[in-house]
Amino acid sequence: MTATALRNGPPRRAVLVGGVGVRSAFGAGPAALTDGVLAGRPAFAPVDRFATAGYRTDRAATGPGSPRLADLLTAVLAEAGALSGPPDSELTDRKEELLLALHGDRRAGPVAAEVAARTGLRPRVYTGACVAAATAVADAAALIAAGRRERVVVAAGYLVEPDTFAVFDAGRALAGDGAVRPFSLGRQGMLLGDAVVAVVLESAPALRRRGGNALAVITGWGRTGDAHHVCRPRPDGAGLARAVRAALARAGVGPEAVGWVNANGAGSTLGDLAEAAALHEVFPAGTPPVSSTKSLHGHALEASALLELAVTVGVLGAGALPVNAGWQAADPGCALDLVLDRPRPAAPGPVLTVNAAFGGANTALLVAPA
Repeated sequence: MTATALRNGPPRRAVLVGGVGVRSAFGAGPAALTDGVLAGRPAFAPVDRFATAGYRTDRAATGPGSPRLADLLTAVLAEAGALSGPPDSELTDRKEELLLALHGDRRAGPVAAEVAARTGLRPRVYTGACVAAATAVADAAALIAAGRRERVVVAAGYLVEPDTFAVFDAGRALAGDGAVRPFSLGRQGMLLGDAVVAVVLESAPALRRRGGNALAVITGWGRTGDAHHVCRPRPDGAGLARAVRAALARAGVGPEAVGWVNANGAGSTLGDLAEAAALHEVFPAGTPPVSSTKSLHGHALEASALLELAVTVGVLGAGALPVNAGWQAADPGCALDLVLDRPRPAAPGPVLTVNAAFGGANTALLVAPA
């Protein structure tokens, strides 16, 4: 579908971010996340929740103790305003809607059931690998933009635990040197991180009725699947490039409008090369500033995209772009305008947050200041 076709389609309503709740390795709340990311100090430390003897690394980005995921999901839903209930009876009828991204193992069902029992929300669970939360955001945005919903709550959660840690370590996907180095020579892989996030998406009338303030606007979204390989990315990044173009077309803007890219950038050799190729395809005249905040807060699997959306909303509010941490030396295959050394002032206008997953799934969200 072309940009013209999208612009000339049925009238669409703005999709506003009306609330955000976060628990991450940087602490509780969106402000702690934004401050931690802009400080540029990675949150990776030795894991103390379970034994890591014999693994290639003992590092992850975790919060204190061994929290329960259902407890933290309930907390972030309350923090985002998802449980307060709008005063309008029509909206109250829709309050049950919750799009919930969880790691696709045996724990997902019980966690969703407990969250439903404690909050009164009715979850629809997304487990589609590392684009699960972005897929949920795109579904929510489409419902609001089309006038089918006034408000949709999206939440996601992953806490670093021994099973997944062991699987990624056995697959040699975790960085043995304890650092994530996206787009840099010498990168060794990813590191896991905690993320429990809730985001309330609303129409402008719904936000006005409850007296809320918009934090940002989701202006475009795109999703593609290239099915290149079960775990390897397509080398030319064509699927991710299509997702970005779809998000730009839906928003009715060109690539020159984008002021920053919060990259997928997990620190894998093949993944970073494919993503760099995709960005060069979309931005042939030169990429906007690029950084991967996974280098700071880790990879939260199905919850990553929602944590990175929360980061993106915070960055827009702060007017500064975080560094691409861990960088050591230029990789000729990743010739991007990376934010290095210190945060940069943010240019006005929309920014992109992109994600890619096993199986060739790709997502892109275009986020603008409110």
